Amino acid sequence: MDTSQHNLGTLFQQLGLASSKAEIDEFIASHRLTAGLAVADAPFWTPAQATFLREALQEDSDWAEEVDELAMLLSK
Repeated sequence: MDTSQHNLGTLFQQLGLASSKAEIDEFIASHRLTAGLAVADAPFWTPAQATFLREALQEDSDWAEEVDELAMLLSK
C-alpha cells in the first residue's frame, strides 16, 4: 500500500523528473498540451511515464488528482 504524500512534487519524483518547485515551474513553462490532447498522450513523455499517467486516470488511483492538476497546469 502506498502511504506516501501525494502532491505535484512527489508526482514528478514518481515520473523520474526533477521535483523542486523551480524545476516543476520550468517544466510547466517549457511544455504545453495542445487543445484536446490528453495529458498521457503528450509527446514529451517517455512510454513508461505515459503509461503511469494513463493508468492513474483510468484506475482513479491515488495519483489521479495530481495528474489532473498537472494536466490543468500544462493546458494554461
